[in-house]
Amino acid sequence: MSRFLQQLINGLSIGSVYALMAVGYSLVYSIMNFSNFAHGGVIMLGAYFGYYYLTKLGLPFFVAFIASALTTGILAVVIERGAYKPLRERKAPFLYFIISAMGASIFLENIVIATIGPTFKSYPEILSRTPIQLGSVTLGRIDLTMFIISAICLALLVFFIDFTKMGKAIQATSYSVKASALMGINTDLVIIVVFALGGFFAGIAGVLFGMKYTVYPQIGIITNKSFIAAVFGGLGSLPGAVVGSILLGIIETMTSGYLSSNYRDLIAFVLLIAILVFRPSGLMGKITEDKA
Repeated sequence: MSRFLQQLINGLSIGSVYALMAVGYSLVYSIMNFSNFAHGGVIMLGAYFGYYYLTKLGLPFFVAFIASALTTGILAVVIERGAYKPLRERKAPFLYFIISAMGASIFLENIVIATIGPTFKSYPEILSRTPIQLGSVTLGRIDLTMFIISAICLALLVFFIDFTKMGKAIQATSYSVKASALMGINTDLVIIVVFALGGFFAGIAGVLFGMKYTVYPQIGIITNKSFIAAVFGGLGSLPGAVVGSILLGIIETMTSGYLSSNYRDLIAFVLLIAILVFRPSGLMGKITEDKA
């Protein structure tokens, strides 16, 4: 039983970070109807910004944490203005958006390799590595911090979406951009806010992931998991992104704990294929034939 609880705690921890990544995918998808694969590059830069704010500028952790999230939020908006807005204005097919997103992702990764280098970097010790012992279950301080911060951020996002004027505008635009524009909603501003939110949470996820593991240019590949989680829960659905992320985190840790860590990624991608074949809309998503 203790082994099961240990794997469950680990799954909740990593799943909560997946959720921060996945909501960025879902927010953009709900408005613009395409999967923003540049999101991984933003998460990677969030990890680097946190590292350099802490080590080079010597900022306190909380200040560096917020500064990283704000920086990646601005970066996400810059990517949208430069890579996606011209395509929107020309009413380009969704395939063009995906190609542009992949190009932006490759650009971000290679610009880091060319300027900073490919070497791994480790965050300074922010929290004690000594775990908290709860009976026979070990709770890592970083894992607990990841879960608490992720839960607070996701709760604030839900509050923003459900109880603010801009949140209502985002919900309306997710149903129909054209109808929202006709009703007087500034859809261009909504898109900016959506990308800023996605970038903000990407920065938080990048810092948390960098704290637990290490920072390197290919760290953005972890967003493959968050994409799987978003598809699992239902692309375009924020509750689905959160639920899918938590379930994926638990499935992965249970696979590692009871089978082998070698099967961890295998199970994740088998799950993706199964969802696409048997339930393309995901657990909580809606079937939309015109989305890519």
